[in-house]
Amino acid sequence: MRVTAFLGVFVLVLAICAWAQNKYGLKTTGLNAYHATLKDNPQKELVNLAVFAPDIVLDIGYATEKNFTGKRIYTLARAYARRPAAEALKKAQAEFRKRGYGIKVYDAYRPYKATVRFYEVYQDTTYVASPYRGSRHNRGCALDITLVDLKTGKELPMPTAWDAFDKQAWPTAIVADPAIRANRDLLISVMEQNGFTVYEHEWWHFDYNRWNDYEVMDIDFEELEKK
Repeated sequence: MRVTAFLGVFVLVLAICAWAQNKYGLKTTGLNAYHATLKDNPQKELVNLAVFAPDIVLDIGYATEKNFTGKRIYTLARAYARRPAAEALKKAQAEFRKRGYGIKVYDAYRPYKATVRFYEVYQDTTYVASPYRGSRHNRGCALDITLVDLKTGKELPMPTAWDAFDKQAWPTAIVADPAIRANRDLLISVMEQNGFTVYEHEWWHFDYNRWNDYEVMDIDFEELEKK
């Protein structure tokens, strides 16, 4: 009886722990399951953009306190994307370079636990993803980006700063300054020509068009980089 009671308590504790890890009930993919998917489909690989496209500038805002949470969310400043999304981004970068511009990445793949944290800080799913569904960032298929001038290294003026929770950040917002409007429209046009769709409330957020083919992941950068 004691053994049975102990086992019952043990199972209950495990169930509680599992719930605590994902209290919103969304199934997520961890490191082992991710590696298993790669055996069936190598195209699901998360590619390190710093290695794959080293001419793309990285400015990972969530690895600093300069983001809407005021907290450092990532312990490593990394940008990963699923291989097809990374390849499409590289094609877009080549097109921008012809015009004297380059891509700067603010955020790419994002572990699911970060999405939960964002939601619990700011519960407006216009600007942060619902933890009940997860983010396309969690699938490795979303990129937060802007453009830089290749000669000066400076960002091109855009309607708002990155992560501005404001209607002026919407891609359809009226922009009085023709140069800023042209910058925004160029970014959107080239990205959409290369397999991405701009998010309706954020000019900087682009979803790879086949995002639904990929699982929601909760894998830290440190886990991805273990030998």
